[in-house]
Amino acid sequence: MLKPLRWLPEIPDWRAQLRALARRDGDIWPDAVRLANARMDFLATNALDETVRRRCGAAPPATGTKPIRLAILGASTLAHLHAGIRVAGLRRNIPVTTYENDYGQYWQELLDARSALHAFAPDAVLFAFDARHLTQGLSAATDAAGANEALAETLDRIRRCWRMAREAFGAFILQQTVLDVFPTLLGNNEHRLPGSRSAFVARLNAALRDAAEEDGVDLVALDEAARREGIGTWHDPALWHRSKQEVTPAQSPAYGELVARLIAARQGRSYKCLVLDLDNTLWGGVVGDDGWEGIVLGQGTPLGEGFVAVQEYARELARRGVILAVSSKNDAANALEPFDKHPDMLLRRGDIASFRADWNDKAANIRAIADELNIGLDALVFLDDNPFERHLVRSELPMVAVPEVPDDPALVPQLLADAGYFESVGITQDDRERGAQYQENRAREQLRAASTDLETYLRGLEMRMLWRRFDPVGRQRIVQLINKTNQFNLTTRRHGDEDVARMMEDPDTIGLQIRLLDRFGDNGIIAIVIGRRAAPHDLTLDTWLMSCRVLGRQVEAATLNLVAAQAQAMGAKRLIGEYLPTQKNGMVRDHYEKLGFATVLRDENGRSLAMLDLSTFSPIPTFIDVTEG
Repeated sequence: MLKPLRWLPEIPDWRAQLRALARRDGDIWPDAVRLANARMDFLATNALDETVRRRCGAAPPATGTKPIRLAILGASTLAHLHAGIRVAGLRRNIPVTTYENDYGQYWQELLDARSALHAFAPDAVLFAFDARHLTQGLSAATDAAGANEALAETLDRIRRCWRMAREAFGAFILQQTVLDVFPTLLGNNEHRLPGSRSAFVARLNAALRDAAEEDGVDLVALDEAARREGIGTWHDPALWHRSKQEVTPAQSPAYGELVARLIAARQGRSYKCLVLDLDNTLWGGVVGDDGWEGIVLGQGTPLGEGFVAVQEYARELARRGVILAVSSKNDAANALEPFDKHPDMLLRRGDIASFRADWNDKAANIRAIADELNIGLDALVFLDDNPFERHLVRSELPMVAVPEVPDDPALVPQLLADAGYFESVGITQDDRERGAQYQENRAREQLRAASTDLETYLRGLEMRMLWRRFDPVGRQRIVQLINKTNQFNLTTRRHGDEDVARMMEDPDTIGLQIRLLDRFGDNGIIAIVIGRRAAPHDLTLDTWLMSCRVLGRQVEAATLNLVAAQAQAMGAKRLIGEYLPTQKNGMVRDHYEKLGFATVLRDENGRSLAMLDLSTFSPIPTFIDVTEG
């Protein structure tokens, strides 16, 4: 049986640290996050959850992330799963408050506007239906027509639950797939028995996937987890008959992980970049000692093929939008040789967005990688076979994810998949093009270095800004940017998928997604602006964020020109810009003033309001062609 949360490190004195945390005064949340990022069983998970709930109370702490109120609805006992979900949220710095319907009363509570569920007003709703509830009435005597009718009715009822929850709460919906807890009646060809409950579960899970795709519902793929790890890991028939617990308490931490990583993905908080060590991580041996010809890679050996599997998985991650980087203690020339010369090397230099091979410590190089790529350290996953290097990075950079690495490289791809660092609820075109975008940035930097002055550089880029109002096509990327961008973000307000959907329907809100293209390629969506009508003739800027990789190219001024034109089209006479200081967004403290706004308020906490009179505003000249499209 696989160890739960095996990608997380063990902390030998974890219990002692938890006891010290429980006794300590002040804000315990940051240290609780650190303790949550350790390998824990069900009892440890409950103990940490109890400490955090007792010390932090009902009100979620200010973490810079969006707190979530999660309703867990079903017809069986679910109380033992709450702690695992809350601690998995804690692991991601997301406060999660949970609610469970009275036993068996999920339908009644959905229907009753005066119920405790409606009073809870969830942001997210998880439907966790057990297999026995969903297969009531089926038996081996049921014929094909009866099984088909039961499937249609069950699926229709589930979709009605989704619709009611959306309409009542504006929440995003999670649906647990169904565990096949039933012994077979026919055997290997169980699908040939129409009334088989086991066969029905398989058909229902397939139908749920199609329906979830149509309805924009995210699946908690419990059936897939049980397929990989064995149904006996997830379900104990004796516990079901004693307490109606379909998922065993021992799997509460793993169940919480499946749920929390979807919550994080909906907030745009999945990791962006996989930083790879080289020696004994991407190949066997030390290239500086063995030479590129002597490293273990491919060549028909089990170990060499295991390293090829690691590279293949990394390459596939890159193809779906994960950035790849390298941090290696090596001479740069030696480190690059396998990429250029080894016939079994799947990854090539062009796949790596940032390549650091030198004798600096790994933590320093990881900081440099984050700076070069203009992403936060909390967007990085560091893969290294060396336990010393893993410990160093965890100590110096606790916001970087550092998985434990198995001795056999063949096991690494599944471990990374199980860890869920790169969980996503879908793939955008920007995701697929991300690797190319970082390669294009190198060409832009070469042009900058060759240009004699800024004007020559900016003209030479031949920039075009394309803008559109918020729409369903861009919604996923919009949510990613709103919830992940921290530095060039004037207010750092977090808005989820359903929030953005409501903005799209609100005539008093403008939401702009802005794309930047130039002679080297497409930078993707690089800016988001949200404005709300605050008074008949005022438009308040709720959100203005930009990707740091386009700074210094007049994008700020071109964006203001666009926003001002859109505001005037709404009848606004003034733009009101707000700045809310955080630990990370000091770079934009004077953003509005630099663009010609007049400061009208600045309080002792650093919050400021600035105003721009649109009646006297003239568009700022730039070298950017701005068009809708």
